[in-house]
Amino acid sequence: MKDYTKILPEHIEKYIGENDLFLEVYNGADDIPISEKKPPLLFVHGAYTGSWMWSKYIPHFAEEGWKCYVMNLRGHYKSRAMDLTRVSFEDYLEDIKEIIAECGEPPVMIGFSMGGILCQKIAEMEAASGMVSMDSSICRQVYEKVPFKKPAGNIPENIVPAPDRNESSSIDESAGDIEFQRKYLAMESAKALSACSISFGGTEGISIDNGVVTCPCLVIRTSNNMEEEKRVRAEAEYFHAEYTGMKEATHTGLLIGQRYKEGVDSILKWLERF
Repeated sequence: MKDYTKILPEHIEKYIGENDLFLEVYNGADDIPISEKKPPLLFVHGAYTGSWMWSKYIPHFAEEGWKCYVMNLRGHYKSRAMDLTRVSFEDYLEDIKEIIAECGEPPVMIGFSMGGILCQKIAEMEAASGMVSMDSSICRQVYEKVPFKKPAGNIPENIVPAPDRNESSSIDESAGDIEFQRKYLAMESAKALSACSISFGGTEGISIDNGVVTCPCLVIRTSNNMEEEKRVRAEAEYFHAEYTGMKEATHTGLLIGQRYKEGVDSILKWLERF
């Protein structure tokens, strides 16, 4: 198994705030003229994961001169361990606000899965230079346009155990990619996950007012069937965003899989506007 966290570029590691949020900062190129200064990128992971989930992505953005802030929500990866039964969706929003303050200027937020809906909610409240939603948990308004045909099931009341990854279940992840995830996947707060996982049923989901999300947006989603194709278009339309639909791709494969570079290239091309 290749551990991609062990081959990341040189970077700064620090702990932020009273919850000891583990933050990795990659400075990118040092020789960029002030006139070409770019906004920082803030990477927000999804449920069960942490900054390690971006390990394949980060080198490409750092090489292109982007300063990358790669955060960990409270209780995740190397952030201080805590009782996740007490952690809420709102707590995670506070974590992101704290890291945005550390950025020192409005970042381009790049959020995956639960991290995507967290970034969408933050964009209602905080200034952002841009937002990329990667296979995000969908907001209530997008769900109403393209509901899930089959609920995913019920979420436990207190803690959600890490997903059981099956090596034969992925169309775009190698056995090594899955083993890498198995090494780090951890449990998740049921309270936070149930608040935003409308696909599980029994929850109203998170409402996002697109009228106050004024930053440029990019939506990237899997697009393996007609329902998913409609959903990526509906989400892009709701946020007035550009979009990329990836066929023959899986949720985690977008970041970890063998075709991850397609997601990287889509974001880098979109970032050319900055």
